[in-house]
Amino acid sequence: MFLNGSLIWESPMKPDDRTFLNTPIKIGKKVISKRLSLAPMAGLGHVAFRELLAGYGGYGLMFTEMCNARAVPHENRRLSPVFRWRDEELPTLVCQIFGSDPMDMAKAAERIEKEGFFGVDLNFGCSVQAILKKNCGAALLKNPVLASDIVKAVRRAVSIPLFVKYRTGFEDDPDIPVDMARRFEDAGADALTFHPRVAPDRRTRPPKWEYIKKVKEALAIPVFGNGNIFDGADGSAMIGRTGCDGLSLGRIAIAKPWIFAAWTEGFQITDAIYRDAILQMIALLNRHFEPSLAIKLFKKFAIYFSANFKFGHAIYKEMSREETMGAMEAHVERLFEKTPERLDRPDLNMFTR
Repeated sequence: MFLNGSLIWESPMKPDDRTFLNTPIKIGKKVISKRLSLAPMAGLGHVAFRELLAGYGGYGLMFTEMCNARAVPHENRRLSPVFRWRDEELPTLVCQIFGSDPMDMAKAAERIEKEGFFGVDLNFGCSVQAILKKNCGAALLKNPVLASDIVKAVRRAVSIPLFVKYRTGFEDDPDIPVDMARRFEDAGADALTFHPRVAPDRRTRPPKWEYIKKVKEALAIPVFGNGNIFDGADGSAMIGRTGCDGLSLGRIAIAKPWIFAAWTEGFQITDAIYRDAILQMIALLNRHFEPSLAIKLFKKFAIYFSANFKFGHAIYKEMSREETMGAMEAHVERLFEKTPERLDRPDLNMFTR
């Protein structure tokens, strides 16, 4: 990264890969204009963050946080912290659900289709213990028949694009995710997002991108790659090494919500963008959530955003002490009276949280 006046250039993506990401692709009966999506992230991909990201643009799809399938049919979108959206984002928004009962998942998908979402995404990848204990998320990979039955039930219930987000499984064996992918395709999935990590590892070991290539080669439906994409060079490397149909960005999108526009539209990043983005995030959280939840969600965001800076741990530690959004805004204003020294690449130690 280097400065030239007020502009910043960061790890550019290869021109051919930019063209690739801007090539439309069909998902089920619909088409998306770009092959770059925001991954579903609990506590991070909420309506306020998505509005921040939408201001920069550059993405093909965004995914919600994971929503409990049993709750979705009865949720009030004005009150729910996760099943909440802006009407204008629905044409490019996919709602992710988790559950272990095929009928629960199907009923939730019906509500999602009725509300006008682009599609529905089934969470077979979350490895948080609280989710695994409910036989949800990645736990379903231990029961391929039940996982397939869930996909079949949702497919029968809705006509909108059906995605499945999943991990390698519980053993480090590439044959397992390939087998699961075939089952999902046969059951009616329109696209997969594959995170090639063993579920118990969480993020303690690097993802094995070569497994994405194996999954892609086994299927006819689109496969989006996910896992450890932190700059343009990483994005180009995943495309080149796996042959995936698109990229799903997670933690780096929280740290740099303009990254989609930078990769697909040549968005010019200015030195002021960091201050502007974090202050806008505060304003959006205040607009969408009540104060106690807003401060909690801001602190989740701040972990990843602080990773952009040389002394990110110290910056986050200071911010985490604030107890109100008003105090946080004043703190951020003081912090950015002089922009903190940035890193060429975010501090990935902060990305493990």
